[in-house]
Order: sequence, then C-alpha cells, then structure tokens
Amino acid sequence: MNSMPKEALGRPSLSKGQYPIQSAIWPEHGISTEVPTYVHLSGPAGISLKQGGIHFAPGGRASTDCYYNLFNLGKWRALCGDLPISLWLLGKGQFQLTVWLAAQDKSWNQLYSEAVSINGSLSLPLDLTGFDDPCIVLFFELVALGDGELQDFAWTTSAPPRQYPELMLSVTTFRREEAVTSTIERFARFREASELRDHIRMNIVDNGRSIPESSVAGITVIPNENLGGAGGFARGLLEARKAGATHCLFMDDDASIHMEAITRTWWFLAYSTDPRTAVAGAMINADHRWQIWENGAIFDRGCKPQYFGLDARSTGDVFKMEFETTFPAPRGFYAGWWFFAFPVDQATHMPFPFFVRGDDVSFALANDFRIVTLPGVASIQEGFTDKASPMTWYLDMRSHLAHHLSLPSKHVSWFKLQRMFFSFYLRTIVRFHYESLAAVNLAIEDVLKGPQFFSDNADMTQRRKVLQEMTKSEAWKSVEIPPQPRNGRCSRPLRALLLLTLNGHLLPFANTLGSRLVMSAANRDNFREMYGAKEITFLNTQRTKNYTVQRDRKAFWRESVRMIRNSLKVRSSYAKLRADWQGKYDTYTSEDFWQEKLIKDS
Repeated sequence: MNSMPKEALGRPSLSKGQYPIQSAIWPEHGISTEVPTYVHLSGPAGISLKQGGIHFAPGGRASTDCYYNLFNLGKWRALCGDLPISLWLLGKGQFQLTVWLAAQDKSWNQLYSEAVSINGSLSLPLDLTGFDDPCIVLFFELVALGDGELQDFAWTTSAPPRQYPELMLSVTTFRREEAVTSTIERFARFREASELRDHIRMNIVDNGRSIPESSVAGITVIPNENLGGAGGFARGLLEARKAGATHCLFMDDDASIHMEAITRTWWFLAYSTDPRTAVAGAMINADHRWQIWENGAIFDRGCKPQYFGLDARSTGDVFKMEFETTFPAPRGFYAGWWFFAFPVDQATHMPFPFFVRGDDVSFALANDFRIVTLPGVASIQEGFTDKASPMTWYLDMRSHLAHHLSLPSKHVSWFKLQRMFFSFYLRTIVRFHYESLAAVNLAIEDVLKGPQFFSDNADMTQRRKVLQEMTKSEAWKSVEIPPQPRNGRCSRPLRALLLLTLNGHLLPFANTLGSRLVMSAANRDNFREMYGAKEITFLNTQRTKNYTVQRDRKAFWRESVRMIRNSLKVRSSYAKLRADWQGKYDTYTSEDFWQEKLIKDS
C-alpha cells in the first residue's frame, strides 16, 4: 500500500505531524444553508455562506454542538482505538474558548475553558484521561471578547494512520447528464484541492451511455448495460477491484453531499482497526434540510428508517442519536446507496439483480460489514413521498419477499410472512390503490418463479412495460389550479367500524357511500384521514400534479382473491422456495455472474 509523508496529509496551517481526522463542514449553496445544523450562533456573530467561517463582534457566540460538526469520540474509540485528540482553530481575535465533553446520561464536562488569542492557527491538545464512557461526544464554544474571525477548524490527532485507503467513488447514472456534469465538476475541484487527491478517484458508471468520456484526472466514465442500480453498482465494484481500490464508495449521481463527507470517511477508514468497517451516510430530506429522513435502516418484513424526522438543529436530539448509534448496529441494519463506503475485500457477495430497490438491503445483509454512521456524513435527497407508484410497490414487495427467502438470517415463519403480506394489502386497499395491489400480486407471482426469473429479467424491460400499461388511475397528471385539501373527520368509533369493513369495501352499496377527499401525497399513509371516503384526490408536494382514485368493489374482490391465492401458493411451496432461493443466491451474487452480464458484451 502506498505511503504518504505526514506533511502531505495535513492542511497547510496544521502543526507538523497533526492529522485532520474531522475538519469543519460549512453551509453551502446547493447543498444546505440550514445554519443551525452546522453551528449554533447567538449575539453578534454571522456566518459567511460564500467562504465559510464566522465573523464576530464582542459578545458573539458560536458552538459546534450540531449535527454536521459534532465530534463523536465514542465511535472513534470503538472502531479506531484510543487516539490522542487535539482541537485546531484558524482565525484571529480574542475569545473565551470552552471545549465540552458530553457523555450519555451524565452532566457535561469542561475539558478546557480559557481566554485565548488566535492570530493564525491554534492547536489545543486535550486531556481525556479518566473519561472512559463508551458514548462520548466533543464540541467547542467560542465567545468573542472583541472583533474576531474563525476561518476554519478541525479535530486532529498526532497518531499516524494505520492504513492508507485507496477509495474509489462509484456513481451510477441513467440519462441525467446535467446532474452528473455538476457532480464531476464539484468532485474535480474538491480532489484538486484535497490533501488526499492521490488516494481518491471516481468512476461514473453510465447506464444510459449518454455521458461523454472524461478528460479530468481521477475521473473515468464507463459505458454500461442498463441493468438498473444493481447492475450499475455491480459494475462499479468490479471496476474498483480491477483498479486495485481497497474501498469503494457507492454514491448517487447528483452527489448532494458536502465533499468534506468523503474526507471524513477516508480518515475514519484510515484509522479503523476492524477490516470490516463500512461507513453509511444519512439521508436528509431535501424539502426540509434540517430533517433526518433516515440514519441507516433496519429490514424486518419491511424497511424501517432509523431516526426518521429527527431535527438535526436540536442539540438534544442529535446527541441522543449519536449516543445510540455508538453501539454496534442492530441486527438487520443496512445502508442506502446514496452514500455507502465499504472494504472491497470484505464484499463476498455482489449485488443481487433486483434492477433497483432492495439491492442495497440484500448487499448489506449478505456481507459481514461493520457499518457505522458519522456526524455530517449525509446526502440531501428528495423524499419518497411523491415516488410511490405501482412500480415501486412491485419492486418493494418482490425484494422484501426475496430477502426472506434467500438470506438465512432473515428467515421467518410463514405466519409472520403473512403479516408482511397483510401490511402491503391493507395499505393499498384502504386508500383504493388497486393498481398498486395488482403490482404487489404480480411481484409475489414473479418471486414464486424463483431467482432465475430475476436473472432472465435483469433489465426489467418486460416488467416495466407491463407495469406502465397497468398504471392508469394512479398516474400523476398535471394540474393548473390544485383543489383545496379536504381531509376526513370520522370519529374514532366510526373509524374502527370502517377499518373492519376495509374502508367500506364490505358494506352494501359501498361504491356510492362516502365523501370526496383531497389530500397531499405526504398524507398517503395517514389512513385515519381516509376513512369514510369514496373518492380521494392526491396532490404532489409541489401541488402541480394530482391523481384521483375511487372505491371499486369489483377491483377490490379481484385483487383480494388473487392475494389470498398467492399467499396460499407461497405456503404450499415455502420450504421448496427457500431451498431454491438460498441454493442459487450465491450464484446470482457472484463476480462471474456479473462479469457475464456486464463485461462480456461491453
């Protein structure tokens, strides 16, 4: 593995022999300008969105007890050992500097609190003797004693890296030329200025074959067969191995991350003591950039996002999340591929050919990674609110069922599997989404055909056509003047009765009874607002599109009977299905399989 002189690893203003294991992340136009998620300001203090940094007048205060800049010492100790830690500041002025240590369920401790003069850089070694709690975070606070400026900061160590990761970023794209061009430009600027430039490269796996060849150093565009995200990321992993990378980072094509997240990931991997260490990025809601959508997720008969809705501006909420995630990830934990860095040699299974949806779940559960989340390592993503459609219901059901059949660790009884079926059934029926239920039924029928079906239909061409043709009432349509929301107002006893009748489907004259509601797509899972309706119009988040569904007893009975029939088919062949899926899973997640699918004809 290549070595690197110490001087090349640090920022120019760092003391010699110091390594910036977590540098500052500043608000950035195009990513997020939710300042309280980066730094808490009070009094006469203001942040520069153009250059980063904070300007102070006397009495101005800044604290890094925030999601992006909190330092989780507990995670570093657990996976990287007990390193000496220093705080490095770059700026000018007179300040009262306080460094805080917060341990779970204990009072905070002041590690340091003194008036300091900063004229350039200041490096402060921290005495952490006696603080042995497993869950500890560090942050600092500056109070200006006069006019001043904080230009940059970092948490550093004098201990040299244990290894020097060769990190290959793998971005899969399909005909999103503008987004990918922006990503290439941002990464090129970042890499050129980075002290890690010789250890970080990027591959653009182009499933649409529409991106021109790159002449930028460290960036390669690879034309690829369109086998979805699974095929794109499988190709990315193959190319990472071919290039001799030690670690691969799967990322979305719009790269809505702070590039410093890549640096933080590299440093954490450079010090990790467990060769299985993988870093998962959180997902932050693009509509509310202070809101965690998920910080990793757990799969158990469904995908359960962790810390959904958490306010990243709240010190208490962020501390709670960081303390809880310091412990090893729970069983069934997985990470989304908007940001997932993992050791190449620990990936004993390639992705399963799901096309999209479920490939990241299967990959994380099949491989023995030790996944950790880090403060500030996150991607800004559009939520899934407007994306639900018969296509996504099909993809979700078939991957959910396939996970339970193919992975021994996710084996459940047939009875528990029926609870998963019923969840899919109830969530579609109550809101009159018969096309989505038909897609769920189709997914079960396809899984019953065995894993060979997924190999034969890896490009999803036939299934995408079928699903597009069957999506009529649930397809978004443009609207110039959106209707005003009208939610249901049924009493609790009436809601209970309507639930027993599956929102009126089992009542006589069901197609004529009920009200007409108008709801936002964000409320598609708020079933209590839907009870008593006979027609529901859903509006997208931007209120520019809608679609309308109506209670239809004929469609209800057709798809309900089909669901019962499919469930009984799964029961009658459950043991055989599991044996078939588990017996062939290794074949369809092998390097040879993907070499045949992707490399041979390219």
